[in-house]
Amino acid sequence: MRVLYIGGTGEISFDCIHESVRLGHDVTVFNRGNNNAGLPAECRLVRGDVADDEAYGSLARQDFDVVCQFRLFTTQAIARDIELFRGHCEQYLFISSASVYQKPVRNLPITEATPVVNAFWDYSQAKADMEALLRGQSDLSYTIVRPSHTYRTHMPTPMGDNIEVSRMLRGKPVVVHGDGESLWTVTHSQDFARPFARLLGNPRAIGEDFHITADRQWPWNEIFAAIAAALEVPEFSLVHVPTDTLIRYNQGWVGQLLGDKSYSVIFDNTKVKAVAGDFECPIDPWRGMRMVAERFPPNDRCDPEMDRLLDRIVADQCRLGKATDDPGV
Repeated sequence: MRVLYIGGTGEISFDCIHESVRLGHDVTVFNRGNNNAGLPAECRLVRGDVADDEAYGSLARQDFDVVCQFRLFTTQAIARDIELFRGHCEQYLFISSASVYQKPVRNLPITEATPVVNAFWDYSQAKADMEALLRGQSDLSYTIVRPSHTYRTHMPTPMGDNIEVSRMLRGKPVVVHGDGESLWTVTHSQDFARPFARLLGNPRAIGEDFHITADRQWPWNEIFAAIAAALEVPEFSLVHVPTDTLIRYNQGWVGQLLGDKSYSVIFDNTKVKAVAGDFECPIDPWRGMRMVAERFPPNDRCDPEMDRLLDRIVADQCRLGKATDDPGV
């Protein structure tokens, strides 16, 4: 099949391209061409910007069998894609997010029948609105795929932006929401790519939505232990703080935490396995974090203001319960 990837160098799409080429597809990658190192030599690379109406429209008129869209985040953008690609592809595959599922989590395991509503995170609600726009039209045949916390070049952490990794590398305490024992699913992009590529051109995937995740879960404390081992940090300190307390310090964490990572999650992958075939995700956090550290060594750079805020949170948390005559207070 002739497959178009829009994007292609991110956390998820890069390995999906490799798997698609391995399966024998004729793959074209459309992006700005700034970071294409490592893509398969068999790919056709087309340099362009999705904001360029002429270049993007010309691309759509090439009539690909499958279009894989990794780079949309607004309903306006997906409405434009529907207009451009209708009549020009057999399957439009939209990358949404498993964070669209109802929060707080009410029932486990999470299946595709779980309500799609997330009032805590604008990013997730925008993805849900984009899904609704696809489902509400009949001009473009589509498949919706919802990755959960999928990684390739970055350590999967709850707050993002490298802050936890940076602090660990500098020997500073790392702040963890809750008691660190909530169960979380992290999926390496190589494991994600295998079932994903088998949805391309699959008639049973048309008009359907699927999440693709590992079948195992790990507590955040163990995920951080895997990160420390990969970074060869012999000793590290975790400071546990209730999620509600954390967001009082910084409202910017509401989406990431209350909208996603503060809950235990278990995903049921029965639906995608019935269509793409059975699969396993053998890359556990211990192996996956080593892969990140070896290929994309993290650095200790971070936002100084955020670093100071976390220092303050650590100090406040460590003062709790101390006697008033404690000289350290």
